[in-house]
Amino acid sequence: MISPEELREELAGRKIHLLDVRWALGDPDGPQHYLDGHIPGAIFVDMETELAAAPSPARGRHPLPDPGTFEKYARSWGLGAGEPVVVYDATGGMAAARAWWLLRWAGVENVRILDGGLPAWTAAGGGLATGAEPDPAPGDLIVRPGTLPVIDADAAAKWPGVLLDARAGERFRGEVEPVDPRAGHIPGAHSAPTTENLDSTGRFRSAADLRARFTAFGDGPVAVYCGSGVTAAHQIAALAVAGIPATLYPGSWSQWSNDPKRPAATGA
Repeated sequence: MISPEELREELAGRKIHLLDVRWALGDPDGPQHYLDGHIPGAIFVDMETELAAAPSPARGRHPLPDPGTFEKYARSWGLGAGEPVVVYDATGGMAAARAWWLLRWAGVENVRILDGGLPAWTAAGGGLATGAEPDPAPGDLIVRPGTLPVIDADAAAKWPGVLLDARAGERFRGEVEPVDPRAGHIPGAHSAPTTENLDSTGRFRSAADLRARFTAFGDGPVAVYCGSGVTAAHQIAALAVAGIPATLYPGSWSQWSNDPKRPAATGA
């Protein structure tokens, strides 16, 4: 994590790649939000096309991108080896964490989430730019996938430790399902809504609070899924704040629920 105050101080002394990842389910206007106002120097990153492969029932709504394709996009953002990156959105990091996770998975070490996102930046007195930024000079980043672990549906079905479902509680319980073909959750999973990673100001809770939250689910290795592998990355970021490593199931419920052979549990 990096606070708005820390970011302003660091921007004054060195070059930092800023990635604006504004996206939310049901809100296709991220590019316009960016044009209306963004942190000066930030480059807009599109969730649907740059941070995911094409959706399919077999792979889910936001499959991991092909490493070579992701490398091309990362270079188009100007990223180079060893250069610091900060990602942000306007929804508490729910979308930006996907960029954070992908870059870490790709071997980028120095990447942080702006804690509190754009609202925290403006509340701290940070200015905004409007319109599009000039295209950055192409970077030379080499993507080395696999730095962060992933599992597939078979591994999720027999996960030996703690499997966390990061969706809202009503979706976990199967009371509603607005997007995917079946309601419910993977049998044996625990409901751990991503929104509970944040405090009332939209910033991540303290490391001690988050550690207490996650250790209450039990012992053993931790894996996380959500609807399509986006907000699960936020959960993994919160677990990292707490000092707990975790594995992502990228296909998540959107893949699982499309396979009729996979059971769906309901209730608490």
